[in-house]
Amino acid sequence: MTPPASLTNKVALVTGAARRIGAAIATTLHRHGASVVVHYRGSGREAAALAAGLNAVRPDSALAIRADLLDTRGHAGLIRSVLDWHGRLDVLVNNASSFYATPPGTIGEDDWDELVGANLKAPLFLSQAAMQPLAAHGGAIVNIVDIHAARPLRNHAVYGAAKAGLAMLTRALAKDLGPDIRVNGVAPGAILWPENGMDEATKTAIVDQIPLARVGDPDDVAGCVLYLVRDAAYVTGQIIAVDGGRSIGW
Repeated sequence: MTPPASLTNKVALVTGAARRIGAAIATTLHRHGASVVVHYRGSGREAAALAAGLNAVRPDSALAIRADLLDTRGHAGLIRSVLDWHGRLDVLVNNASSFYATPPGTIGEDDWDELVGANLKAPLFLSQAAMQPLAAHGGAIVNIVDIHAARPLRNHAVYGAAKAGLAMLTRALAKDLGPDIRVNGVAPGAILWPENGMDEATKTAIVDQIPLARVGDPDDVAGCVLYLVRDAAYVTGQIIAVDGGRSIGW
């Protein structure tokens, strides 16, 4: 059996990496040898703390960079900052996301701009800005999608449409950017409960839909990202559900 490829000397940019799933992805890639750019928009304290912790393990192996990904004019500058740091880019993880309800009758253009911008437009234009450095080293893009890209979540029409677009974008870019860049997606299910809270009855109903009968952990998503960027040399255009089996039958 061929041993896993190493991430040593490779550079990964993880968007929305200061907290939650993004932080788990950045930490996992770092643990397996990558130098990691911790992108953030508003969570500066958490991003700085994460980068400091990673640098304590391996000096000059993590860098926190702020950027508002909704402003696509800044994408080229973000990529330049990565290249100025360590001279290359091997992995782009489009994890940054906005998530909130948009019940029909309440949807405004600001909701559209925020949710489609964060979940679809930004991954497209950031991937485009990163194409040349990624291609130079046979790099990989991983988009964090959602199981609700395929099965709608009530009162989240705009979010679901944006994630469905991201799923198609993943497949389209895999076709367009191969063979130099592999593009795949991870679709999490119930991993972390929403930060704005959820009642216990709803949580129980969701867990009842999961064959593994429990919610997941951010490290479950991070492990799948690690597989896709390090081990899956002949995998592109795929979206892997990390959901305890929920999407097969709820």
